[in-house]
Amino acid sequence: MDISIQGAAAPFSGEITIPGDKSISHRAIMLGALSEGTTRVTGFLNGADCLSTIRCFRDMGIAITLSDDETEVQIEGRGLHGLQKPEHILNCGNSGTTTRLISGILSAQNFDSCVTGDESIQKRPMNRIMKPLREMGASIRSQKDNGCAPLEIHGQSLHGIDYESPVASAQVKSAILFAGLYASQPVRIMEPYLSRDHSERMLRALGATVSTKTLADGRAEITLQPGAQLIAPAATLEIPGDISSAAYFISAALLVPGSDLLIRNVGINPTRAGILEVYRRMGANISLVNQRLAGAEEVADLHVCYTENLRAVDIGGALIPTLIDELPVIAAVAAAAEGDSRIYDAAELKVKESNRIQTMVAGLSSLGISAEETEDGMIIHGQGKKLRLCSASIDSFKDHRIAMTFAVLALRGTRDTTVTIHDAECIEISYPNFFKDMKKMIDKE
Repeated sequence: MDISIQGAAAPFSGEITIPGDKSISHRAIMLGALSEGTTRVTGFLNGADCLSTIRCFRDMGIAITLSDDETEVQIEGRGLHGLQKPEHILNCGNSGTTTRLISGILSAQNFDSCVTGDESIQKRPMNRIMKPLREMGASIRSQKDNGCAPLEIHGQSLHGIDYESPVASAQVKSAILFAGLYASQPVRIMEPYLSRDHSERMLRALGATVSTKTLADGRAEITLQPGAQLIAPAATLEIPGDISSAAYFISAALLVPGSDLLIRNVGINPTRAGILEVYRRMGANISLVNQRLAGAEEVADLHVCYTENLRAVDIGGALIPTLIDELPVIAAVAAAAEGDSRIYDAAELKVKESNRIQTMVAGLSSLGISAEETEDGMIIHGQGKKLRLCSASIDSFKDHRIAMTFAVLALRGTRDTTVTIHDAECIEISYPNFFKDMKKMIDKE
């Protein structure tokens, strides 16, 4: 499916509520299935990736009920040892989170299994989880011996581990922690910087003993004590809006003149909210309203206004894990800033649904924006108020974040500018109603 977007959009004003957090939705299903009792969830993201997680756990005997609009979920947990051997290969679709996290759980079961996914998943690196899991005693191998799915997993008894992760990755960390629930000794993980900590927060809320501390050199140390049974929460688990989805509307409001937008109920967990810090450095007019806690997660409403004089910014180091999924749309907004913005320490972008360094630089160049690749990021030569877009066709490479990024940037064009995005249906992965919601904002007047 191709989508064409014309520039000179009307201002984004009023209010919008964006879908539930993708990362938390995955973990709610997985840990709910491993808990004793019934877990009730509201705000679930009904994107294709999270539905893949539900399908996998149903295939292992977990009763999961969805509401008609698929945003409320009831999970009948069977405890740590209640999963059943699936009758066929578990298909994770396009979801790297499902593939990596479920592999940690499967490594400790009393049955054998096989995990695979779509063409994209079968190209994404899995050695990053296979290595630590093997050090814990897991029997896991790449069926094609290429370090990618399909993964064959033979359930084993696992032991503890002290693991120095070369990357700050919540997926790597969570795979180890989920396997660690079954280990005979504690699990300790060291990260260069603290990656998103939704797993730790949810594990604690369900009764696990997990500690986190930041060391003098800036590294993060996460320790899980095994042996605890997970207990389903008595209260309904409320999933906040996904800041990675809110990022596109935040960015649109900053790019489209006259915009004044309130985005309701957004998760602002500090390990995820780096985009707010970056945009503040750029001089963006963003404020937090009605800050509160939703379960274990910080939540706020975001008030965003068009900002005419954005400044260039350098993004790297400890900020990267807090905004890795938002870097494409940040790069797009940087095109409207004055000066050169540099993104570094972000080589992780190369192993997402697409090589997001290449795809962003190619797309920006197609629109007439000067940008260049670096070894671990990119440089965007911002044009400030003089930004002018060319009409262009953009290949999304079936990457949902690339498709949504260029849909937002296209709004900054003139009435004579049309941007066509190929394979735009890929947005179903994380935000099925994205184009519908964007059209509402554009057409409301």
